[in-house]
Amino acid sequence: MEKKSIRIGNSTVDYYFDASLSRLSQVADKKHSILLVDEHFFSLAGTKLKGWNCIVVKSGEEYKIQATVDGIIDLLIEMEADRQTTLIGIGGGVITDLTGYVASVYMRGIRVGFVPTSLLAMVDAAIGGKNGVDVGVYKNLVGIIRQPAFLFFDVSLLQTLPITEWQNGFAEIIKHACIKDAPMFKALSSHDITYYQKNKKALAALVKRNAMLKTKVVQGDERETGDRKLLNFGHTLGHALENQYELSHGQAVAIGMTYAADISAKEMGFKDSRKLVSVLEQYGLPTYAIFNARKVFDVLKHDKKRERSSLHYVLLSKIGKGVIKTIPLETVRQIIQELN
Repeated sequence: MEKKSIRIGNSTVDYYFDASLSRLSQVADKKHSILLVDEHFFSLAGTKLKGWNCIVVKSGEEYKIQATVDGIIDLLIEMEADRQTTLIGIGGGVITDLTGYVASVYMRGIRVGFVPTSLLAMVDAAIGGKNGVDVGVYKNLVGIIRQPAFLFFDVSLLQTLPITEWQNGFAEIIKHACIKDAPMFKALSSHDITYYQKNKKALAALVKRNAMLKTKVVQGDERETGDRKLLNFGHTLGHALENQYELSHGQAVAIGMTYAADISAKEMGFKDSRKLVSVLEQYGLPTYAIFNARKVFDVLKHDKKRERSSLHYVLLSKIGKGVIKTIPLETVRQIIQELN
């Protein structure tokens, strides 16, 4: 197990790579910890959590809401959790979001750690300290930025994932390559999901590369006032689509990246839209889609990246180089209607 202690803002986060769930007790005391566990993961691997205090949470984005938070807090009170308790989220991005949010507000803040069990959570959702809940169709509208005490990466946990969850994770990996890592984009274009499923060493290296890429961006801009906004590539339109059309996060972001690439071509002279679409399709992700542009635009207007009548839209000048461009909302509306 490789440990890296990384400073982010005023916090130090311990990253444990090549870890094994059986060694979690070396990082957190069983007696003074409570696990928030995704019910799907618990049904598959609950025996690995013997001896831990567990709260099992329902799976799915529809449960990432304030009502779930209230229920968890009631159980924490019942279990007599105090300020010395460590709350550990074991699951995908929904669980890490909920766990980080609950830990930040319970008793005004208790220690928190994450054991991501999905590829999406390992390379993106668990990293960076942004946690919160959805309100209606508005994703992550309520939340906080607070770093976890530790992140625990056990890639063997990914072997039980259905193919759709691998695709979700690769949407974010492709996003990282597009905005910051052209060599990784080239490597991804030479492989597919099956290659990484069969090659644990390559998978572990890819997870670490992406975790460190996102961490470096967050280190430079924890509060999302500058470069961290680049991580929203594909998310502006993606979030507007995700809850309205019951898409997975990866599917929505892939569609969002496709349209962002075409907007980049119009606004930035980006020449590689076809390459991006090809790689997304190679990893089983959707690209162009039919949707109600007016309904989607109505949600998009409430995006956190909006400033009055403009949006901070993440575009590409080339593969590996993301840029933030302020575009009038009306221009975004016209481009989306044209492309749709």
